[in-house]
Amino acid sequence: MNAILNIKSINEIHQLLGLEKPVHPLISVVRHTKDMDLSFANGLRVNSHLYFISLKENIQGAFKYGRQTYDFQEGSLVFMRPKQIVSAQTDIEPDLGGWSIFFHPDLIRAYSLANDIQNYSFFDYDSDEALHISDKEKKALYEVVAKIETEIHQNIDQHTQDLIIHNIESLLKYSQRYFDRQFLTRKNHNKDFISRFEKFLHSYFESNLPTEKGIPSVNECGKQLNMSGKYLSDLLKKETGKSLTEHINLHIVETAKNRLLNSNNPISQIAYGLGFEYPQHFSKVFKSNEGVSPKQFRNLN
Repeated sequence: MNAILNIKSINEIHQLLGLEKPVHPLISVVRHTKDMDLSFANGLRVNSHLYFISLKENIQGAFKYGRQTYDFQEGSLVFMRPKQIVSAQTDIEPDLGGWSIFFHPDLIRAYSLANDIQNYSFFDYDSDEALHISDKEKKALYEVVAKIETEIHQNIDQHTQDLIIHNIESLLKYSQRYFDRQFLTRKNHNKDFISRFEKFLHSYFESNLPTEKGIPSVNECGKQLNMSGKYLSDLLKKETGKSLTEHINLHIVETAKNRLLNSNNPISQIAYGLGFEYPQHFSKVFKSNEGVSPKQFRNLN
């Protein structure tokens, strides 16, 4: 296993990429040039403590990010939270049309964005779930990035940081809009994933796995469909109006109803068989969906 290099500042990421010293200590807009060093020292893995947003166009090569290796030959927008590990898998030549933004969490710490950024789940998507954008969308994002770049390079005054934060927020809101569009344009593809997810739940809860491993986590569900749990949850939310956790709970309740009516097993035994560590938790989930407790449901029927 190769060593992991921790990058904790904007200056360190500039050094890694072979760039000049940054103008601002907490944020940098990098225009991709042929002089950038993306080799990461023969496959060195990098744990960046920075937020990272990057438009990749016409890159020859691939990054490994999360569980997947992603080919960047197609234009795409990639997001990373701090403390996610990335590595170069092959020799990579930078695209001259792309750009990257790096910013330190301290930049937004005193702003509402510090909390709001947790709501942008695309920071937790795998690289093969990147945002693919049209030329029109690229232009809109480019204009926002140019405004951030202008604020970084002009004389800093009392408005500079507010305007930088405002434009980062605009960039994220545009990206959320484009991700929503991407989900819509892939409806038929998404329905296949929903069907596979439902089959996974059925198979899982009809096996001994709930007793052995408990209720499947969001990440475990995503892994079964070869995607991140966050992406699967957002996909389900866009297509059905219900989150991944809500789907799991609904499946549990429907399975529990069959077991309550077709067996004399104690409610606690049914709860354990569905992966609950505590029967009280099972009763709470059941009642929140059905309006009555498992015992009341069994007696009413």
